[in-house]
Amino acid sequence: MKVILAGGTGFIGSALIEALLERGDKVVLLTRDPASAQRRWDAKVDARLWNGRDPGPWVMTLDGADAVINLAGESVAGGRWTPERKLALIRSRVDSTRDLIAGMKAARERPLVLVNASAVGYYGFHPEGDCAEDAARGSDFLAALCGQWERDARDAEKLEVRVVLTRFGVVLGRGGGALAKMLPPFKLGLGGPLGSGRQPFPWVHIDDVVGALLFAIDDARLTGPVNVVAPDATTNAGFTKALGRALHRPAILPAPGFALRLALGEMASMLLDGQRAVPKKLLELGYKFRHPSLDGALAALFAR
Repeated sequence: MKVILAGGTGFIGSALIEALLERGDKVVLLTRDPASAQRRWDAKVDARLWNGRDPGPWVMTLDGADAVINLAGESVAGGRWTPERKLALIRSRVDSTRDLIAGMKAARERPLVLVNASAVGYYGFHPEGDCAEDAARGSDFLAALCGQWERDARDAEKLEVRVVLTRFGVVLGRGGGALAKMLPPFKLGLGGPLGSGRQPFPWVHIDDVVGALLFAIDDARLTGPVNVVAPDATTNAGFTKALGRALHRPAILPAPGFALRLALGEMASMLLDGQRAVPKKLLELGYKFRHPSLDGALAALFAR
């Protein structure tokens, strides 16, 4: 397959590129620094200049592509959500998505599928009950951000392109993502639950993020939103205990909710609230999780 990947130089994108190359796909990477990407991937990837906002020569790569995967977007954990920061988070997602769809519109032979990143934050604060893909959108900033991102991505459907919206949970993997920020205090025996610890903690191993993305481009039955989370649901306290066990360290020092809200402002809601997202669509369509249980996923990560 010919796969166009936008936002592919980060934690998830790098793992995805390895998997695409391993199975023999042609990867075209849209990036702000194509020279660096070419060096990193030893010319195995066709890297094209793209700023996420404007058309350019990169548009020609969309012609005849089998799939477009859009992972572009600034990290929501990059600092307090000031008005300026919120606007940057919105623009980094919405502008890039609109730019890709404009490119698809200009293509003579349009891609078959657009897989666009999103997050389980779409559901907002949902402390009880399961959130399958048909659950209502929440009302906080993250929910609004995901909602706008998804609405713009679905404009590709007007071009007769299949659209899959991958709502990621907390992605666990070595070398990046949430785990990289958690490990230092836990290794020192200073880890513990956040706030009450009762908030749901939807997680997924990086291998299953990659697996779900490949499943999304390969299986035409998958359309619309899909929760990319493991079936083994837990709470923040449950995750904390499991991580402590995996590291053979105590995990009993809580981070008080009021202190997190004081330090992080509105962004603290991302840590203190949550939703019990479930992978209903993936399971119904027969996706086989490589790491369905939390203890098994952590054991696999720390055995590497």
